[in-house]
Amino acid sequence: MTRNCRLSFAVALASAAIFILTGCSHRRPITASAPPPPVLTPGPAAEPVPPAPGSEASPIGSLPAGNPTDAEFVASHKPVYSEVGMASWYGPPYHNRRAANGEIYDEHMLSAAHRTLPMGSLIRVTNLATGQSAVMRITDRGPFVPNRILDLSLASAKAVDVWRPGVAKVRVDVYAAPKPLDTGGRWCVQIGAFKSEHDATKLEQHLERKYHTANVIEFHGPTGYWVRIRPAADEHGRAVEIAKSIAPSEGEAYLVRLD
Repeated sequence: MTRNCRLSFAVALASAAIFILTGCSHRRPITASAPPPPVLTPGPAAEPVPPAPGSEASPIGSLPAGNPTDAEFVASHKPVYSEVGMASWYGPPYHNRRAANGEIYDEHMLSAAHRTLPMGSLIRVTNLATGQSAVMRITDRGPFVPNRILDLSLASAKAVDVWRPGVAKVRVDVYAAPKPLDTGGRWCVQIGAFKSEHDATKLEQHLERKYHTANVIEFHGPTGYWVRIRPAADEHGRAVEIAKSIAPSEGEAYLVRLD
């Protein structure tokens, strides 16, 4: 190979290397999720107002096409169940993650998370300090913080003026649900959150021995490691018994509806 050929070959190799490195440098970096909103001091416990004897939530799924919107339905009906307690809101790192209803959670849509209302329940949330209210659906499970009854999406929190304070006392009125509120359903007990996977696994093994007839799993979520106990047939009564029997040393226990 002549000197000129070798020189041209070297220049070509250098150009190719620069092209490859330049192309790699334009790959979009993986960025960490924004930190969650600060955890505020819990407020007072929920104040449930049970439905009248024999009453039952209207099944949302049976409403025929062409019926009024959610807001119009709420305006023309009475609530079948109400409760008062503290609400907070959640966005990052949950935004664009799969919610408990199987859909992708969008913090910019009106929705809320509740531990025990049937998935898809139609509710109106009212800020008792400001009177602001909004209509939304239950799409997720939570909040898993003591003495809170509801977690609002970012859009919902802004609509009812919970966004800036972070937590506020609200009234939750349920107008319709796809399933009865107080009978049936699939239930579990959720315990956590643990910063250490080792601690969660250790508790899982302990609970497997303690509740040998239940299905005990350990899983990782955005806020840490959790342990979930599912009694045989996901039966409500047994889940309530397990939740009451959890010792404080084992962690904070939450009764959670799965459907």
